[in-house]
Amino acid sequence: MFFQTGSVIGRSFTSEGDMNPGKVPIQPLQTGAGGQKLQTLIQTYNYYLQMIRDVTGLNEARDGSSPDARALVGVQKMAAANSNTATRHILDAGLFLTAETAECLSLRISDILEFDPSREAFIQKVGGHNVGILSEMEDLHLHDFGISLVLSPDEEEKSLLENNIQTALSAGLIDLDDAIDIREVKNLKLANQLLKLRRKKKQERDQMMQQQNMQAQAQANAQAQQVAAQAEMQKDQASLQTKSQLEQLKAQIEQARIDKEVEAKMQLMALEFQYNMKLKGLEVDAAKTKISETEDRKDKRTKIQASQQSELIDQRQKGGAPKDFESSGNDILGGGFGLGSFEPR
Repeated sequence: MFFQTGSVIGRSFTSEGDMNPGKVPIQPLQTGAGGQKLQTLIQTYNYYLQMIRDVTGLNEARDGSSPDARALVGVQKMAAANSNTATRHILDAGLFLTAETAECLSLRISDILEFDPSREAFIQKVGGHNVGILSEMEDLHLHDFGISLVLSPDEEEKSLLENNIQTALSAGLIDLDDAIDIREVKNLKLANQLLKLRRKKKQERDQMMQQQNMQAQAQANAQAQQVAAQAEMQKDQASLQTKSQLEQLKAQIEQARIDKEVEAKMQLMALEFQYNMKLKGLEVDAAKTKISETEDRKDKRTKIQASQQSELIDQRQKGGAPKDFESSGNDILGGGFGLGSFEPR
């Protein structure tokens, strides 16, 4: 009713339990000794609280109270870090006691199962099945259990790890899958070791891929050179075949030309032979004619000489003078044709 209408309804009683109708049930305190005492109490409380914080190292940044809205984040982190440093021995002691307790329990369980006379009572309390599992611890050493307590990393350690991851990612030393796996590791030391391991494996993979790329490039270059050599050989073979065919064609053309020339020469020689035979026949005919004419003339001269000799003999017998039978220009044929042409050559 107060928040809705501003009215406060209440009841007042006297010390005897009777109703006190004239008393205002709720009224503010007046400034006076009561307020001063309350302020003194608050100051004393804050003084002792600060002393506790100074001694224990648990400051306001770590005690669970609401931080000041005007305080910087860096200041709060520094205060929390200082408080952690002040109470580090307490934390280390607690971790040491817990680890020692776990080791002692492991040793005691092993001793109970092997030497303690209360083994049967322990078996009845724990159970035969569980004791069967625990009996395997008899041959184990303490280091085989691997008892260790590791705190989860705080925000500052996580920030350092994240910076390392981002640096490795930006440098290409790890992949995104590696970064996700590293962030899943709660142990900071193991996370850093995993980061180193993944970086080393990434380098090995990169080197292997680089070698494979180099081998593939070399094979591609070799194949390209082989293809180029085969293409060049095919080109040379095609050029040689073309030249051979061209030479064969030239040879065929030359042979055809020679054949034509031989045929033409043979025809010319045959024609020349025919002409020579005809000329020879004409010469032979002319020679025969000449010889026959010569023989005829010889016969005529012989007859003339014989007749002249017979006349000479007759004249000698008769005692007369010898007759000159030499012709005076009659031995030269008309037209300038002499007998010299019929002389033997």
